[in-house]
Amino acid sequence: MHHYTRALALAGMALAGVTAHATEGGVSVYPNGTENYMSGALPPPGLYGLMYGNVYRASRLNDHNGDRLAIPGFKVEANVLAGRLVWVTPQKLFGGDLAFHTIVPLVNLKVKVPGTSETRTGIGDVTVGAGIGFHHSPNLHSTAIVDVIAPTGSYDKKRLANIGKNHWATDLAYAVSYVDPKGFNGDIKLGYIINARNKDTDYKSGDEFHFDYAAGWGLGNGWTVGLGGYYYQQVSSDKQGGVSVPNSKSSAFAIGPSIKYDSGKGWFATLKWEKEIEAKNHTQGNSVWVKAVFPL
Repeated sequence: MHHYTRALALAGMALAGVTAHATEGGVSVYPNGTENYMSGALPPPGLYGLMYGNVYRASRLNDHNGDRLAIPGFKVEANVLAGRLVWVTPQKLFGGDLAFHTIVPLVNLKVKVPGTSETRTGIGDVTVGAGIGFHHSPNLHSTAIVDVIAPTGSYDKKRLANIGKNHWATDLAYAVSYVDPKGFNGDIKLGYIINARNKDTDYKSGDEFHFDYAAGWGLGNGWTVGLGGYYYQQVSSDKQGGVSVPNSKSSAFAIGPSIKYDSGKGWFATLKWEKEIEAKNHTQGNSVWVKAVFPL
């Protein structure tokens, strides 16, 4: 049930002051690229803790054609530490294991535009969710998830930098993992996000499709090495005051090296660096992701 929504209040949350296009503030409620190896493999019944660390840097903002906007000195820096608690119950539902989770992110966000800059630190938007995990074979696993993202993060429409989105959202996701300690490993987590309206701005971001992916090779000594990243595409236009905003769909694609270490004692950790090689109505930068999973 590895759906780590809202671990990140990514760059561009403040970009409403720079561009009115793309999901409001220029970023999704889902921190694209969060997922890595084991995204669809639910652990056995029990209580688990997860910690995520993320560093994102971007000095480029693109328009709806993917061309760089001329904004001298533009820069976004986001640093996130997020805790997640997962309870895999002994209850069976539709033949799978029922689980619940919550994610609480601590976000530090800095945005710089010509003539000014702003930094905010605090708790971001909290995610609560439920899922059902299936074990199809010793190697093949999947999880179906429903997450709700609550507008708990600090927000003010007059600010340059906001660590909250100020609206509710629902993410319907499905993750699949193929795990082999001495062979091919493949993971994908697909999601569809439905955004509610921001009542303070009367702005409703469009629906979004996203998937995180990882592909690697198990070396037989606990290590898996390979590649990972994400793809993101906004599928419907934003609306301002109930009217569609033209050229408001955003998209991005990222890829980079990814590794995993499994201790064989119940805990594992992953590390990934990914570069956004394509982006429309979106910042274009790079991220480092660290994740640790351990039983409680």
